[in-house]
Parts: sequence; C-alpha cells; structure tokens
Amino acid sequence: MKTNPPILTVLAACGLLAAATLAAAEDSVAVRQAQLGRLLFFDAALSEPAGQSCASCHDPAVAFVDPDTARPTSKGVHRGRFGNRNAPSAMYMAFSPAFHFDQAEGHYVGGQFWDGRAATLDEQARAPFLNPVEMANPDPRAVVEKVRRAAYAGQFDAIHGKDALAAVGPAYERIVSAIAAFERTVELQPFTSKHDAWLQGRAKLSPQELRGLALFNDEKKGNCAACHPSQRRADGGLPLFTDFTYDNLGVPKNPDNPFYAQDKAWNPQGAKFVDRGLGGVVKKRGEDGKFKVPTLRNIARTAPYMHNGYFRTLRGVVAFYNDRDVRPVCRGEATEAAALQRGCWPRAEVRRNVNTDEMGRLGLSEREVDDIVAFLQTLSDGYAP
Repeated sequence: MKTNPPILTVLAACGLLAAATLAAAEDSVAVRQAQLGRLLFFDAALSEPAGQSCASCHDPAVAFVDPDTARPTSKGVHRGRFGNRNAPSAMYMAFSPAFHFDQAEGHYVGGQFWDGRAATLDEQARAPFLNPVEMANPDPRAVVEKVRRAAYAGQFDAIHGKDALAAVGPAYERIVSAIAAFERTVELQPFTSKHDAWLQGRAKLSPQELRGLALFNDEKKGNCAACHPSQRRADGGLPLFTDFTYDNLGVPKNPDNPFYAQDKAWNPQGAKFVDRGLGGVVKKRGEDGKFKVPTLRNIARTAPYMHNGYFRTLRGVVAFYNDRDVRPVCRGEATEAAALQRGCWPRAEVRRNVNTDEMGRLGLSEREVDDIVAFLQTLSDGYAP
C-alpha cells in the first residue's frame, strides 16, 4: 500500500532541492560574469583614445604577456608612452593570496603587480584603465561611459539588475570584478604542461629534463625550488612554481628600457630613475629592490624576463643565477648580450638587500645550466601526451 512520506523527509528533500537550485543559479551567474569579463578584457575601445585592451599586453597567444618582444616594457595607447616594467603573465595570478606581511616568516607575500601595490585581482584590474602610460582614461566615469555604449552593456543588467551601469562608482566596481572573474577561469590556469602530465603519470620526461628537475630541486645545486616550489601543494593541487614572496635578485638596470627616454611628464627623473619595487610601496628601505617572485609556468614563452625585461633569453637568466657573484662587474651599463660577450655582469640597480644566500655562486657547469633550461621548457601549457 502506498504511504505518504513523513513531513520532515518532504521538507528535507525540498531544502536540498532549493539548495541545489540556488547553487546552480549562483554557478550560472559566475559563468556569465566571467564571460562578460572576457569581453571587457579584449575590448580595445575602452582606452583613451581607443586602441588598447587588457589583451594588448596580456595576449593569450603568448601565455598572457605582451606579444611585442622588441621592447622590454609595454607601450601605452599613446605613442611614446611606456611603462617602467615588463608586463607579467596574467596566468595563475588568481592563486596569489591577498597582499600581507607574514609575521611568522618575516616577509611580504602575495598581492598583484611586480611590487604588490594591488592587494587582489579586483584591485589590479582597476589600475590599467586609469594609468596614463597604459590605457590613459582620465577617470572611472570615462571607462563606464565607454562600457555603456558597448554591445554587451545589457549583460550588466542581466547579471546585476536594472540600471547596473547607472551610477559610476558601483558600475566601475562591477566592470573590474567581471575582469577579475575572467582571470580566475580555467583559460588562465589550465595546468596542461608536460610536467603536469608527468606528475599525473601521463608523460615521461627525457633524461636531460629529469637531470634539470633534480638540479632545480637540489638545495646544494640550483635550489630554484626554494622560491619556485615544484611539488604538489598541500591541498594536492599541481604546483604553481612560485611562493608569491618578494626578492632582490640583483638585476641590473636595463639600458634598453624606453621608459628612461620618454617625456619628463611621465618620468621626471629620466635615466636617473631607480625602481625601488616593494620598498616604494611599503615605504621601507629594507624592502628596496625586491620584486614579486613570478610563476615559472609558461616561462619559456614569456620573454623578456625580470621586472624590467633585462634578460632576453631564459639561458641568460639561469646563467645569471649561477655566476652573478663570480664574474667581474661590467664597466658601466651593459645589455644581457653584451655582458655575456664580455664575461661580466653589471651592478644591481638596487645594491642593498641583494639575495646572496640562495644564488650568485651556484657552481653549475654549462651542461647543468642547459639541463635546468631544458626542464623549464616542460612547464609550458598545451602539452599533448
């Protein structure tokens, strides 16, 4: 005989259904938010004048860095305006914790940009629109007005409700939040490198790549894993190859940086400009010259390297880590190519706080340098087993 279920069972089932429905709705909103963020990310009409998008300096075809490798730093929408730093990859940056000082370890961690001046992805997405040497909008209102005219403007109302773009302040926050939502999607964190496949048992590393990995991890050799962990994370996730800390590697000033020669309105100090990095943000001399440790994922595809694009080759970076403190100091400024040819390295741009404990005298042979470079090649996404 058919019986009616107890009322508590019915209510519980209704509650589960309601929760599932709510979760599905939230997922749908999150997906639409990320899709909207992607449209914003690639919209070159949002600069002043039109012509530059987020993707102009973070192109997915080259692991979300600047596709123009002729210059070490990126050109803004206005001809002749350049930033002072190399555009970092936007990939995997969603994993960076909010900027903070780790009391236990005694150092700063996380945040966005090379110097951590944006605590979160949302804060980072807010800045390029208004930077005069990037997208050059005069204020948030100018950005919001452009978005109001875009074909996708109605999607804001669909997600946030009627008149979502009416008030400038909330509208601007919704714009940057959508971009941040896109930057958290799998498109920017696919985990599809050969090394990932190897960790999952779906690929084999070559003998040279295995030697390079061993050197990378060895505390008495490359010791790269000290700042670029290569093991699975505590939660079982695949490695990020950065600990999101800050360090002064002793990188020289880059004489090829066009930032030095541009109009004094954008660089009043000219060639005398010194990039203090983290120290300039936290206003502490003890942090001068320190820059955020980048992820090594896709490193073979993201030249030039370092905060100022000094190194044009990956091998040059590893060679510098190896013998920075062994070679004589170059007389005057020198590019990477000139320094290697002359058998010297220029002085660090910021000489205080240089890390001499973990790099500078690694004692690697030429073959060992090549082996580490070979391993770094396995960190590029898009590997097909």
